[in-house]
Amino acid sequence: MSGSQRLADFDNSWYNPGAGFFKKTAWYFINAIFINSFFPFNGIKILLLKLFGANIGKGVIVKPFVSIKYPWKLTVGNHVWIGEKVWIDNLDTVIIENNVCISQGAMLLCGNHNYKNSTFDLMIGKIVLKEGSWIGAKSIVTGNVTVSENAILQVGSVASQNLEKDGVYRGNPAIKIKNRF
Repeated sequence: MSGSQRLADFDNSWYNPGAGFFKKTAWYFINAIFINSFFPFNGIKILLLKLFGANIGKGVIVKPFVSIKYPWKLTVGNHVWIGEKVWIDNLDTVIIENNVCISQGAMLLCGNHNYKNSTFDLMIGKIVLKEGSWIGAKSIVTGNVTVSENAILQVGSVASQNLEKDGVYRGNPAIKIKNRF
């Protein structure tokens, strides 16, 4: 079949998640038991994330059923809210600055695959959520995207390009519909 992907040829052996087998395996179980569960004790979740290398500020809330791929690639500022069922698929660095809200069911996806290449190569890029930004429920932010200061990505929208300061964005792909202030 011409032009289709050949998954048998897929090879991402170049990718280094920044941790060895033991650390990745231990995190898999810690994430499943304490983070991506109904476990209600926020302080213990924060402690576990820090023990696995996350840089986390004060006043951070991690709600139930959050999934974080690699905490050692995560930086979270002060007074950040990470809502229920948020998925941080941080194959690359994710930086969340102060006073950011990530609403329930949102996804931060640092990785994708190159559909133009038949070997379906992995592509990764970092995500930065700047001070005061707000990622609406069930929204998606993709790799190589910066959500600038005080920008809002409305419910169910997809940010595949940078969002400007104070902008309100909606849709797939997200487009600016107005200024926040």
